[in-house]
Amino acid sequence: MKQQSDIDFVITWVDGTDPVWQKEKAAYSGQEDIQALAAYTDFSKVRYRNHGLLLYWFRGVEQFAPWVRKIHFVTCGHLPPWLDVSNPKLNIVRHDEFIPKVYLPTFNSNAIEMHMHRIKGLSDNFVYFNDDMFLIRPAKETDFFRAGKPCDLLAFQPVVANPANPVMSHLLLNDILVISKYFNKRENVKKQLGKYFNPGYPLKNLIYNMIEVMFPKYTGFFSVHGPVPFCKQTFEELWEKEGDQLSQTSSHRFRSKDDLTIYLLREWQKLTGNFHAKNVDRFFKYFELAENNYELHQTIAKQKKKIICINDVNDQIDFDQINKKLSMAFEEILPKKSSFEKV
Repeated sequence: MKQQSDIDFVITWVDGTDPVWQKEKAAYSGQEDIQALAAYTDFSKVRYRNHGLLLYWFRGVEQFAPWVRKIHFVTCGHLPPWLDVSNPKLNIVRHDEFIPKVYLPTFNSNAIEMHMHRIKGLSDNFVYFNDDMFLIRPAKETDFFRAGKPCDLLAFQPVVANPANPVMSHLLLNDILVISKYFNKRENVKKQLGKYFNPGYPLKNLIYNMIEVMFPKYTGFFSVHGPVPFCKQTFEELWEKEGDQLSQTSSHRFRSKDDLTIYLLREWQKLTGNFHAKNVDRFFKYFELAENNYELHQTIAKQKKKIICINDVNDQIDFDQINKKLSMAFEEILPKKSSFEKV
């Protein structure tokens, strides 16, 4: 097998328990009428809640993806007390080192993500992780890139109006409006027929694509909610074409319904043909924390997938107790300290 080019991992992290960060967030939240802001801004505490599972992310990367060249750990400045910053494979990246100062401080993940290509020393090909996405089984370079192209699944899925998460519905529609400026849906399907109807895709996605071809306008895309392989050139191209809108997103200190998201860049890669068609959903499993997390615990214990996402969207659960049980599950498969932890 041909050796892949250097591949880095980028992970963004925030410690929502940091009193300095809390004070700064509160100060900027209070600059405007909070009730008015709430209509179009996401202040949810689960968006900043600290899982305390980060060390298992590092253990998983070291054990299951030892081929990664460098890990770029993105933070506003605070760090986990156990993290060994002297590790040669670790690059600590503060927001002020890659995001223009006019946009800082920011508490908006959409704004942070739009500038990742500016990280000094970042490889041309990299994989972006949220801190709730964990490797629990060996992963290969070719799971993410083939011949320098990101591996991904190209499929349609309509955006739905979700009253439980109205901001997200707006965000996805914003992305599609930009896509529609540059791509004709039916022409793109004809141009990339084999990538829309790859025989390795799940049946449900192939059926979605068959149905969606009947409609001339874009209604939305299916994206696996997991680590995303990116090319830096994708960011550079979008900033050149849509710099004003990306700057607008960057100016929002909190997540706003008027933002563009990282999904825009992901779909752009696919619609331009700069990707390798693959069923990336096959080795991934998405979970939302609940009072009963039996399936999640079993997936970790039996290492049923290569990657899992543990999304925290419920502020009514016993968070501390659930996290304690998750730590025990991870400890079973990743008991050995990584070189990223202090001795």
